[in-house]
Order: sequence, then structure tokens, then C-alpha cells
Amino acid sequence: MKKIFLIFFLFGFAISVYSQEKFEFVKTKSYRIKVPVQLINNLVFIPVTVNGVELLFLLDTGVKETILFGFDDSKKIILNTLQEIKFKGFGGSEAVKGFKSSGNILSIGEMQSKNHLLYLIMDSSSDLSGFIGVSVNGIIGTAAFKDYLVEIDYAKKVVYFNKLDSKFHKKIEKKYAKVPITIERGKPYVVSKVKIKSSEVPVKLLIDSGNSDAVWLFDELSDKIEVPEKSFDDYLGQSLSGAVEGKRARIAEFSIANFKFDLPIVAFPDSVSVQNISSHSGRLGSLGGEILKRFSVAFDYTNGQLFLKKNKLYPASFFYNKSGIEVLYIGMQMVRQIVAIPDNSIAITADEQKIESESSNRKSKVELKPIYEIGHVRQSSNAAKSGLQEGDILVAIDGKSVADYSLQEINAHLWSENEIWIELKILRKEQEMTFKFQLQNIL
Repeated sequence: MKKIFLIFFLFGFAISVYSQEKFEFVKTKSYRIKVPVQLINNLVFIPVTVNGVELLFLLDTGVKETILFGFDDSKKIILNTLQEIKFKGFGGSEAVKGFKSSGNILSIGEMQSKNHLLYLIMDSSSDLSGFIGVSVNGIIGTAAFKDYLVEIDYAKKVVYFNKLDSKFHKKIEKKYAKVPITIERGKPYVVSKVKIKSSEVPVKLLIDSGNSDAVWLFDELSDKIEVPEKSFDDYLGQSLSGAVEGKRARIAEFSIANFKFDLPIVAFPDSVSVQNISSHSGRLGSLGGEILKRFSVAFDYTNGQLFLKKNKLYPASFFYNKSGIEVLYIGMQMVRQIVAIPDNSIAITADEQKIESESSNRKSKVELKPIYEIGHVRQSSNAAKSGLQEGDILVAIDGKSVADYSLQEINAHLWSENEIWIELKILRKEQEMTFKFQLQNIL
């Protein structure tokens, strides 16, 4: 697998946080900047240029810092490293090693930050690329949101950075529902309501655009939040500190402002995963991309406001992974394919004076194709009962090679709404094996 090579220069000076994270419009007379983004698994990925090298970053309201961790592109990045640090986040694993670097130039569209603070994580296990299916090089959080009205249009896959009090800001104020939020340590929080049985419970949630689920609830931190009896143990995702596990269940209702969602699927992280969450903050969970994607969402950190407007995704049903397996993208491989290439020659028969084409030449071409691995198998799932194991290399789904599928397309198949049968061909210790199982509706 190709690597990103990083060159470090050590300096011993400090720079104010404000100057490090301030983005300025390159064209000073502009009031709005439009940036096309990728939407994958309810997450927003935005192109960010770091010291002249274009990379792909997760746009994440749930993170304060700007973090670099991708190691799978042959790109050379020059960073100014100040000091070694350790990161500790969601999940129960030990803190991971990293570095703090200032003096970097970051660009997003026609915005530029000339003295930006970056945190570099050296542990490749923190790389999100395997869970997304494309090369992801980092995360950008508060710095992208704090100085502008940032509008994420999930349906059109575009982000707008609007200057405060511009005509675009005023237009959004008129057409969108306004929801009060608080900004604490650079992150946005909102008070919403959940109904698990019969009564509504107010909950303070971190608005986390870097979380692909609808809602996470911390039942360990509140005696008013209970996991419904009909639930199942599941892998919930990956954080900077490792895997996050817990339970999934449907609750009766989730509401934010005047918007209500019936029977959403909610995750309940286990006690190990929430051990770093302070009970003094009052936070009882997270609001994630499965809800946010149903709106055009605008964040105004300066004035403590969130703006919401329904989009075409609003009425979509809530799904979950019925297969019981998590598939990871683990890199690329060279694949040689045989293709038929006509040589454009012809032959004329003497008897019938017919023109016939000569047989086509068969030539080969080499292409880079993705490799997928089963990274997690849910215990007691039909996939586990069939014999599938973590580490199995995925070869084909229902007789079709996975080399021509994106990870998102594979997941769409495994997350089918119906209880269909799936046939997977895998490679285990250089031996091809085939397994069949039925998607199981638990909730």
C-alpha cells in the first residue's frame, strides 16, 4: 500500500490558537463560498489542501481539532512539528501517539488559514479509510465552523460557507427553522427529546456530523434512559481510541424542535465506551448523520443557532445492518483482466464475395481494484452461524466480484430492508470458500 511521507521540522515557539485556526476568504469581496463534497454513509467528506497537497477530510462538528492521519497516498507533506502528544477519545483502548504541528497553510475552496494547528496521529489503526472505502486523510472540526454560517446541503452534496449577516445568512434565517444551540469547547450541543416507552425525556446531545448513526444515548449516565428490551449487541463504530461497542434498539420517537421521527434506530454505547464522558457536562448522547442528512443544516456558532430545513431524504426509513458483518476496505491490488480488442481487419471470401470480420485479438490490461475484508462478525448473527470469520477476504457477493463495487454499494446490499439470502465467496488462508445466510430482522 502506498504511503504519505511526512517531513518534520522542529521549532520551539507558540502561536495563539485564534491565528492558527482562522480561515479567511481569498476574495475579500465574496460573501459565500460553495464547496462540492462527498456523502458516504451519512458522513460529509470535503477536499482540504494542506501545505499545497490536496487531501480528503471528514467534516466533523464533534471534533474540536484538525487531525491528520491518512497514510495511503503517495503524497509528500511538509509539517512543522512542535511536540509529541497522546490522543484519548471514545472507546476503551489506550491513548494513541501523535504530534502537534503549527505554521501550516490550509485551504478549503477559496478560504485559507495561514497559520493552522494540526494534530498528526501516527497509529495507522486510527485511519478511517477502511471504514469508508476511500482514502480519508484527516478530520476538520471547529476551525471550519466557528467564523461563518456553514450550510451543509446533504441532498445536493455541497457545503456553503456564508459570511455572517450577509444576504445568504438572512435568507436562511427566513426560510429555515431556528434551533438554539450552545457551543462548549468548540463543539455544538442541542437539547432534544426522546420517547423510549411512554414519556418524553429531554436530552442534551452533541451534534456530531462525524457519527453516521441517527442518535446515541448514554443510558449509563441517566436513570431516565433505559435500553428497550428488544435490542441486540453490536459494533457501533470506530473512534480515535478504538472500537465502540454497545446495543442497538428502536425507540418510540425522537424530536428536535418541531420535527419528529417515529421508531428511529438508536445506539447505546457500553460503559467502557463512555468512560471518558464527563457527567458534569450534562451530555446524554449524540445527534448524528442519519438524522442530519434529512435536512439542509446550517450552523451559526457565533450566535448559538442551528437552522434546519427538510429535504427529500426526510421521510426515509431507518435501517440497520441485518447481515451481522462489517466489511472493511484494506487497500488496492493489481488485477490483470483479459479483454477482446478488434483489430479492424476484414476478409473477402472468393465464393460469395462477403465481407467478414477477422476474429478479435485478446489482450490483457492491468487495473487497480479494491480489496475488502470482513472486519467484524456479530455474535449469534446468521453470518456467524454460517461460519464467516473476521479476517476473511471478500471475493464475491451472489456470484458477482466485489472488485467492481464500492464499499457503500456492498453495504447497501448487506443492509437490505428485506430478509434476503446472501451468498458470499471468501478467501481464507489462500483457500476459497462459499457461505450462505439470510439477513435477519431483529428489531
